[in-house]
Amino acid sequence: MEELAHIPVLRLGRTYESLDKTDVARHADGEVLAQVSTINAGIIRKDMRKIDKSRDALKKFTVDELIELCAKAGEEFLNGTLPLGDKGHTQSADEYVKTLSSTSGLPHNMVRMNMKKIHFALTNMKLILNGLTRGLDHSIIDTGMGEQGGARCCFYPNAKALGLVMPSNSPAVNSLWLPAVPLKYPVVIKPGREEPWTPYRLIQALIKAGVPEAAFGFYPTDHEGAGEILNVCGRALIFGDKSTTDKYAGNPGVQCHGPGFSKILIGEDEIENWEQHIDLMDLSATANGGRSCINASAIVVPKYGREIADALAKKLGPIAPTTAEDENARLSGFANPKMAEWIDSAIEADLDTPGCEEMTANYRDGDRKVDDDRGLFLRPTVIYCESTEHPLYNREFLFPYVSVVEIPQAEMLDKIGPSLIVSAITKDEEFRGQLMETNLVDRLNLGPVPTMQISWDQPHEGNMFEFLYKRRSIEIAD
Repeated sequence: MEELAHIPVLRLGRTYESLDKTDVARHADGEVLAQVSTINAGIIRKDMRKIDKSRDALKKFTVDELIELCAKAGEEFLNGTLPLGDKGHTQSADEYVKTLSSTSGLPHNMVRMNMKKIHFALTNMKLILNGLTRGLDHSIIDTGMGEQGGARCCFYPNAKALGLVMPSNSPAVNSLWLPAVPLKYPVVIKPGREEPWTPYRLIQALIKAGVPEAAFGFYPTDHEGAGEILNVCGRALIFGDKSTTDKYAGNPGVQCHGPGFSKILIGEDEIENWEQHIDLMDLSATANGGRSCINASAIVVPKYGREIADALAKKLGPIAPTTAEDENARLSGFANPKMAEWIDSAIEADLDTPGCEEMTANYRDGDRKVDDDRGLFLRPTVIYCESTEHPLYNREFLFPYVSVVEIPQAEMLDKIGPSLIVSAITKDEEFRGQLMETNLVDRLNLGPVPTMQISWDQPHEGNMFEFLYKRRSIEIAD
């Protein structure tokens, strides 16, 4: 029998095999595909005492040199065969697609789509940094000071490393930490339990491209270890549900990436044209299997709410699980069956609350939950809510789920709640002005733009450069 691949801890340039290991298994049948070494918070704490050496290794390069290495890593990540663990195994790009699909539930076409997003981020890092720094001359980061707009300026790092507590739901979220590398920040990663593949492959691609091994910490660990990463790095990103991210909401050193509660709004001036936008609603709700924080989870309209919910349900209701290899697959399986069970039960419980109707039930053959030899799936769900007070409005789940609610346009911004992305379909200049001024929306799309459409030079959730660097006043005697 072939030896299982073993993914070691990467201790800032050194591989480490622990006595404690976890299995990474195929979601459909539980077959173990690899073992991952896990460590405790004490090892992380010990290694972080040496983090200065990791930053020193990156400081030997200029920002522009690291941008070039990122581009090379992008090609390796997308097309290359890279080391997989420390037992002599390797992984081609096709093997990565199949392996990630089998453990995460994402079909092959969605894995490849996520790969292309990561590849774009790595190969267009100059564009991304230009957006993040607002055109700052990279030499100012290299030397610490220079001139911008005719004025002397100085920037210094806020911390010694960027800590990352990663999820398992979507590979492309790894693109968010990639700018840290050309910004000369070591990264200390706790991978998602079911998704060690993407961060490990990215690290191997960056190392093969020439980025120092010492720049990367890969620490599969428990909750205590995750907390240690968040506490000791100085700057960190955490991904999770609201109960997880709320714990760090007031911590300026932790950037929280939780539910997006992204929405589509249709103004009074465009509502009569709602039928023209059903495909946009479909794409916004279902792209990437509905797993992203930028998927629309609510559609807010001034009228025709039930009609819109019914038309959208007619498109989404028939969508059913297929094989992972199906190029037209639109649903993802659940690597964690308990999560799917909880979601299904939560929706069913709240459907008993008056003031809502599940519209997809009219167009779906069978139950929402499908459990067969392909794995466990949840089929798309469209809920019509009579008001924003209903518990099924403004909910977000890891599958295509969207509520539709009617609110008078004049009341929308008072009732929609915080939203990561809002796509506002309106030409009403007064309404657009109100949308531009609200602090409830992180990213605003004006016009018929899917919530899933983002611009890499405009971060939709936090600015990595401003998070990692701070500007200081400086005066130098002649």
